[in-house]
Amino acid sequence: MFTKILVPVDLAHVDNLSRALEVAADIALHYNASVTYVGVTAETPGSLGHNPTEYAKHLAQFAQDQGKRYGFETAARAVVSHDPATDLDKSLARAVKEAGADLVVMATHVPNVVDHFWPSHGGKLATHTDASVFLVRG
Repeated sequence: MFTKILVPVDLAHVDNLSRALEVAADIALHYNASVTYVGVTAETPGSLGHNPTEYAKHLAQFAQDQGKRYGFETAARAVVSHDPATDLDKSLARAVKEAGADLVVMATHVPNVVDHFWPSHGGKLATHTDASVFLVRG
């Protein structure tokens, strides 16, 4: 049913993504699908790299580690954005299209009052891409 899964990751908060990563792995193994881990970064230096190339290396290592851990094919896609916080939805939608993903598995938070004013990233992806979106809480 699914052949290409895309998993948005924030390498600075990987410890909060364990359930989403496990769900993505379970689905990938069930359908023999490949998984692309995507991260959005800025041109400016950050805690995960002095530049986008260094960040991309960290993301590629993360993807490789996930593939070894669970036993499926992985890829990494680092997306460079002028302002990742502002451009996140557009950057992720573009990554879904470029990767040819038919499923996005992503971590989410428990909805609160703010969600009535600003739609969630998962909601944006569901309405602006052709991929199915699986939101994982916790």
